[in-house]
Amino acid sequence: MNTPPTILRDLSCADDYDPNSMPVPKAREVIARFLSPIATMERVAVRAALGRVLAEDVISPLDVPSHDNSAMDGYALRFADLKADGKTTLKMTGSSFAGVPFKGSLAAGQTVRIMTGGVVPAGADTIVMQEHADAKDGQITIGGGHKQGQHLRRAGEDLQKGQPALRKGQPVRPAEIGLIASLGIAEVSVYRKLRVAFFSTGDELVSIGSALGEGQIYDSNRYTLYGMLQRLDCEIVDMGVVRDDPKLLEAAFREAATIADVVITSGGVSVGEADFVKTLLNELGEVVFWKIAMKPGRPLAYGKIGNAHFFGLPGNPVSVMVTFYQFVRDALLKLAGRDPIEPLPTFRVPCTSTLKKAPGRTEFQRGILSRDNAGNMSVRVTGEQGSGILRSMSEANCFIILPTEQGNVTPGTLVEVQVMESVI
Repeated sequence: MNTPPTILRDLSCADDYDPNSMPVPKAREVIARFLSPIATMERVAVRAALGRVLAEDVISPLDVPSHDNSAMDGYALRFADLKADGKTTLKMTGSSFAGVPFKGSLAAGQTVRIMTGGVVPAGADTIVMQEHADAKDGQITIGGGHKQGQHLRRAGEDLQKGQPALRKGQPVRPAEIGLIASLGIAEVSVYRKLRVAFFSTGDELVSIGSALGEGQIYDSNRYTLYGMLQRLDCEIVDMGVVRDDPKLLEAAFREAATIADVVITSGGVSVGEADFVKTLLNELGEVVFWKIAMKPGRPLAYGKIGNAHFFGLPGNPVSVMVTFYQFVRDALLKLAGRDPIEPLPTFRVPCTSTLKKAPGRTEFQRGILSRDNAGNMSVRVTGEQGSGILRSMSEANCFIILPTEQGNVTPGTLVEVQVMESVI
């Protein structure tokens, strides 16, 4: 490349930038600086919008509710008719059911039987619950202690015509689909799905269905990546296993960068003699290689290949999942247009295990969060924490996050946990 890469040039101006030992928070900050949501949008039917991200505000075409209505089964009346002390007797003149309103307006001394959701008749300004009224011979008797406007839902109370019902950047979940439908809106604008291409690198990898040779292993990383990407509702392109051959790797990178918004690889970003990825990417794009101060999960690469974002994840299965959830997940959500990004929840609980930890880097140990009969929560590790033990992720429902300065942990110590059960 004849000119300094934009990313490297920008980062070189940062006083605390150190590509050889980057803390986890700094790595997240650097990645975030280079992310802009995709701009392409499309119109889809409401049901087809499930899981997508809104590209425009959804503006309400009507008031919600569209009319004053009752929040209770009871009686609609004029508050002025109620005696301050003692009982009041009113004449029933009709009824108002949901979808079948009372025709006319209330005069002094009159009331209308009303059901939940029923239109409040003209002249009425208060609802008395049926439990607080005695009905007999076409009349009701009501005691004191009521407030004007009680149990009455005003037109536009939830949402006024012309107001945004949902904001741009919001994910469309079942509740949002119901809200959109309640407004009578048939189609909405959403961002197109983020296209993500991924492949594994390594001569030792074998795809499912083939026999293992000496020194070979089945490629599990593409399957875990597929599952994690599917949860984020991405458009996925699985490019298989690419051998440790510079020409094959170059062709794979060029193809992936042409067809996708994001390219993810697993393996090939370490310092071994057979790792060609680093050299290739220095030629094809702008890439910063980090020795992240974390365990597991290093090395990790982020950069650009043409217009595509690139994430080079480690080859060990656990490291792939940890780096995905600590760095790639939020980046993909940002690129897909999500605003704001909802982080995975964290909180502090006692740890019941003894944890070995040397200060100097952040560790993400796999844990099991549980609650005892008294409702108290605690966490323990899943067992062996090696980066190749994928079972430790399968058994876990949280990460135990041990900060850089943390040393060994004794039982009873409060530790930070990050819940992952809903995403893993």
